[in-house]
Amino acid sequence: MKHLSVTSFIHLLFLLVFSVFLVAFYFFHTATAESRKPQKVTRYKPISDSFLFRENLDMSPRKLRAFYDDYKIEPVDTQKVLKEIEKNGNTIFEGQTIYGRFRVFQTPEHNYIYVQRLGYTQMFVDNQAGYYDRIYTLVLSIGGGMLLFFLLIYIMILRKLYPLKRLHKQIEQFAEGNLDIKIDNQGGDEIGKIAQSFDKAIGHIRQLISSKNLFMRNIMHELKTPITKGRIVSETIDDPLAKKVLIRAFERMNELISDLADVERITMYNFEPTKEHLHLNEVMARTEKVLMADRERYTLKVLDRPLYTDKKLLALSLKNLMDNAIKYGTDKHATVTSIGNRLEVRSRGEKLKEDFSFYTEPFSQEEKRSHGFGLGLYIVNNILEKLGYAFIYHYDKKTGENVFSIVMDG
Repeated sequence: MKHLSVTSFIHLLFLLVFSVFLVAFYFFHTATAESRKPQKVTRYKPISDSFLFRENLDMSPRKLRAFYDDYKIEPVDTQKVLKEIEKNGNTIFEGQTIYGRFRVFQTPEHNYIYVQRLGYTQMFVDNQAGYYDRIYTLVLSIGGGMLLFFLLIYIMILRKLYPLKRLHKQIEQFAEGNLDIKIDNQGGDEIGKIAQSFDKAIGHIRQLISSKNLFMRNIMHELKTPITKGRIVSETIDDPLAKKVLIRAFERMNELISDLADVERITMYNFEPTKEHLHLNEVMARTEKVLMADRERYTLKVLDRPLYTDKKLLALSLKNLMDNAIKYGTDKHATVTSIGNRLEVRSRGEKLKEDFSFYTEPFSQEEKRSHGFGLGLYIVNNILEKLGYAFIYHYDKKTGENVFSIVMDG
């Protein structure tokens, strides 16, 4: 039950209520119909028997009136009533004695008692016949009114919950990266207030992201100029060792700026990869180009195959994995192997100390690492999510290698 949504719970609750009402109505109707049969016999048998005795026919008008009042009946014109009975009536009870016979007729509006004996016939209308029908109708009316009342409450609750359901969908869209969503529920109830607060929060987040992007672009632009100038100036230094250290430092700063630019571009919610039909060898060629590492630092054991992917993004993912393998592997060497629809990047070293998810978060890295911002695996993970590929890590105990696998679609 704890995993059941509020809407589903309300549906089940009111379904149970309606079911109880229908079952109760069925048993009430059945019990009433069964109980009314003996009630009619109990009522009409004494009345009919009374008129089949001679002494009751010779009563004075006053006693006869009292007799009618006691039984709540009235004599009526037999011929007129017979026409009504022929059209809409039916016999519900009948009997006879040695003195004569009687029948009870029912029409939509009245019950009639017809007494027939030698030299005497009379038709009576039962003034109390509608009493039980009125009780029955009243109970049904109350039950129907309660059912309509609960149905109205059910509809009102669903109408009240509809904005919450719509708000949930909008929150899901926001969670998927749609920052342009507008929450338009301006109601004065609690749901409306939550929607207004959430809309303000979205606006604030949108403003923060815009400020962050502007800051990132400005700072990267401002850093590019001094780094470029420093790189040029470092070429004029005579000391080979100092020159090499400076050039490497400036190149590393350029790499960091490129990493930050990649993070900003790839993590945008509306970013879509540009896929095309190509071959794996084309991806590997671009990977080697952007890696900028000595050829002896990596080994490629890749079989060519057709792909439908974004060449730049897949090459960037492989470049980051190979770059990490070269930097942090004990032998400073990376091996790329293709097995079916899987690409593996291997490097010798100790098993990762933390869970793999720790390393796919931004700015996460081992304490021993003194280079970079820990963005490599974060960028790879985001790229592969955009491409629809799986990113898996395991440690090969036999070879003592960390293995990062990219599982591509078939």
